[in-house]
Amino acid sequence: MNYPYTPESRWYRFFEMVPGMLIWGTFFAAVILSVARPLWVIFFIIIFDLYWLFRVIYFVIFLLYAWGKYQKALTIPWLSVLKKDHKDWKGMYHLIFLPIYKEGMEIVEPTLQSLLHANYPQDRMIVVLAGEERASEHFKKIAATVQKKYKNAFFKLLITTHPANIPGELASKGANINYAGHAAQKLIDQLHIPYEKVIVSAFDIDTIPHPEYFACLTDAYLSHPNPTRSSFQPLVLYNNNIWESPAPMRLAAFSTTFWLMAELVRPDRLFTFSSHSMSFKALVDVGFWQNNIVSEDSRIFLQCFMHYNGEYSVTPLYIPVSMDTVMAGSIWNSLVNLYKQQRRWAWGVEHFPYMIAHFWRNATIPLGKRLKFLWIQAEGMYMWAVASLMIFFLGRVPLWFVQGHDRGSLFTYNAPFILETLLNCTLIGAFVIAILSLRLLPKRPKGVGGYRYIYMVLQWLLLPLSLILFSSLPAIDAQTRMLLGKYLGFWVTEKERKSVSVPSKKA
Repeated sequence: MNYPYTPESRWYRFFEMVPGMLIWGTFFAAVILSVARPLWVIFFIIIFDLYWLFRVIYFVIFLLYAWGKYQKALTIPWLSVLKKDHKDWKGMYHLIFLPIYKEGMEIVEPTLQSLLHANYPQDRMIVVLAGEERASEHFKKIAATVQKKYKNAFFKLLITTHPANIPGELASKGANINYAGHAAQKLIDQLHIPYEKVIVSAFDIDTIPHPEYFACLTDAYLSHPNPTRSSFQPLVLYNNNIWESPAPMRLAAFSTTFWLMAELVRPDRLFTFSSHSMSFKALVDVGFWQNNIVSEDSRIFLQCFMHYNGEYSVTPLYIPVSMDTVMAGSIWNSLVNLYKQQRRWAWGVEHFPYMIAHFWRNATIPLGKRLKFLWIQAEGMYMWAVASLMIFFLGRVPLWFVQGHDRGSLFTYNAPFILETLLNCTLIGAFVIAILSLRLLPKRPKGVGGYRYIYMVLQWLLLPLSLILFSSLPAIDAQTRMLLGKYLGFWVTEKERKSVSVPSKKA
């Protein structure tokens, strides 16, 4: 895959390499200096662990605060609030994109059923089932079934087929919904609906929104002082098939959910992630989702941020949407898919050179904002790749090489105890999310024994190993590929589930 570089292509390529150079520079320096200057490395590791401890503390604080807002959001009758606060709410339409590749009706049907069970008028929903010509035979069968069963269920049902091998495109979800977006624009123009009256939700095909999601989203949109300059990010729960999935998949799912939950409390630093919503006007203004990248879900925020000269933000929604954990038949295939999913998410490092290129050319965006978002992106990607290895492994290496007078020094003698204490303190975060994860579990399906709750607790003992294998290593893989110019294509995560319960309108 080749990127269409800007005229400053050599500089763009250099900044693609920077994240990878930083992480490998850190690893090489840690190993070499552990031999040559072990005390330096011990001191650095202690400072690093202190920084990580502070991060864990404010993570726990923000997470508990967000948890309270999440619990409150679930108790609010959002449609009643919407009707009370906004008399013109019925003039709003929801445009819902459901991109599909090779998923079967066991995945598609619960999503469509969840839209029918939404506590919101279906005659204000335009549903777009966006298929791929690359899987045309499969999609024709799915499309025919959906058309027959749901053609009159919504205000409009639009079915699109994204052509294969369009020059300049990457075979990806972004290219699919870009094509579907243009088709939807033609339909909305024919219906003479103002773009400002259309709220877009870009979902994965396994996304099941909470019954109050669209009412909550509409209320947030109409309450916003400038709704066309904001995206809306719900809480993403990976619990459709959580009872069926193995422990590594559950750990990755809960970790992602709690990371996003804590981020929702700080909307000034939010990017869109996975399933998200936004104004159709903003989407049209920026030319829809970029069709030649992997991470279109977060890139769309940056497209809007650049287009509106920094006057664009993300509004948090504490109402959830539910998605699937990774499952792909055997445990081995599931682990491989989990690794590839995490690597695809880590490929968000492709935003770093994009941000530098656009920030350099656009001085209209305040310098403080530019530096802030660059720091959020760079620090997040760096810590994603190195933190687990630094804490659980590299921090012990310099202790092996301390010799002579240094070995007998008070600092060296206490270093293992300091590191162990710092590590134990950081486990506060793991304890908190382990407790909260039990509260996030959906109702236990029939046939699943109560003993599974024990597994749900004991699985957190695997957290250090999971963080290394399915967090650090995929991030290192992604950033190394970017460093070497071996660009990542779009990996479609396999989806499999035995059953899923669709919440009722009273949920």
